[in-house]
Amino acid sequence: MDTPARPPLNFDPLDPVALTQALIRCPSVTPHEGGALALLDHVLSAHGYVVERPVFSAPGTADVENLYARIGTQAPLFVIAGHTDVVPVGDTAAWTRDPFGGALEEGMVHGRGACDMKGGLSAMVAAVLRFRRENPDAPGSIAFLVTGDEEGPAVNGTVKLLDWAHGRGERFDHCLLGEPTNPATMSDMIKIGRRGSLTGRLTVNGKQGHVGYPHLADNPIRGMVRLLAALDATPLDAGTQHFDPSNLEVTTLDVGNPATNVVPAQAKAVFNIRFNDVWTPETLAAEIERRLREAAGNAVRYEISFEPTNAVAFLTQPGPFVAMVADAVEVETGQRPALSTTGGTSDARFIKSYCPVVEYGPVGKTMHQVNESVAVADLLALERITHRLLTAYFAVQHET
Repeated sequence: MDTPARPPLNFDPLDPVALTQALIRCPSVTPHEGGALALLDHVLSAHGYVVERPVFSAPGTADVENLYARIGTQAPLFVIAGHTDVVPVGDTAAWTRDPFGGALEEGMVHGRGACDMKGGLSAMVAAVLRFRRENPDAPGSIAFLVTGDEEGPAVNGTVKLLDWAHGRGERFDHCLLGEPTNPATMSDMIKIGRRGSLTGRLTVNGKQGHVGYPHLADNPIRGMVRLLAALDATPLDAGTQHFDPSNLEVTTLDVGNPATNVVPAQAKAVFNIRFNDVWTPETLAAEIERRLREAAGNAVRYEISFEPTNAVAFLTQPGPFVAMVADAVEVETGQRPALSTTGGTSDARFIKSYCPVVEYGPVGKTMHQVNESVAVADLLALERITHRLLTAYFAVQHET
């Protein structure tokens, strides 16, 4: 049965601003596709891409639709990665514009996902389409790896999409991920790695009793203070060449005790560690357990557990590919970007197992905020930078 013809698009997909607006108008709050992947499918299919949209599932999580599109059959295979899902808008009344309206006003595109990361993805799509139009016989292949599960649990998204593609024989050579990496200007930084993330849950057990009879009770708060002080007393490390020192932050401390005359039975704390490439989740957990064990001795009764994590520290070593990205940014902006590993986690932590990956995207000042927006100038700059990168990348392949 023939696939019914799609109506023509009412905008030019080679215009990154128009494409950003169109994607923002798709309410793709995780895990809902919201029409965003269908829109990309329409755009890429019309330009010769073979597009597939696998759906992945896991117990206890929502099904998530993803997109993989490729043009070309030969190596090298350059991958553009990103996500179309967005975080919830929160209180809609707090927005000065429709969060899914994609309004263009005073040089800014407004709406949820404008900078994280529908704007970045749109600029890269536009750049690839322009590059292929200008270079139809360019050597190698280009693919898009797009998930709808980056802002969610990241279970049915990129990690499974990569495994799915690899199982079909796809072999990636390099990847550019369009997350909003720049703090203030498009010349600030590219990400060549990310810190890992490990969350621990600590419980100190005491004995409930009357505050007037402390000899009959055992206050767990004293033990908790002792253990947390031990975790914070000595830095985990001094950092490495490309990473800041690992840091531990206590995020929750609770005894669940509404009474002022009762010694509580338990004290609970949650902490998160953003760690560098000195550690793995396993070695870091062992170090935390060692510190707790030494601090507790026989005086504090406690329990420690760690949440499963797929956020490990990684580094894309500076080399020809990193330099090529930095060169493209410098030529278009006039300033060479810093090589950074700061910030939270991203899907680059999955991609790094398949090929070298660099992150570069719009200014991220308003990501996840009310009135999220992206500058038109940033979108146009990212389109030019991506186009320049592709030109240099495939020129090298042609020479070799």
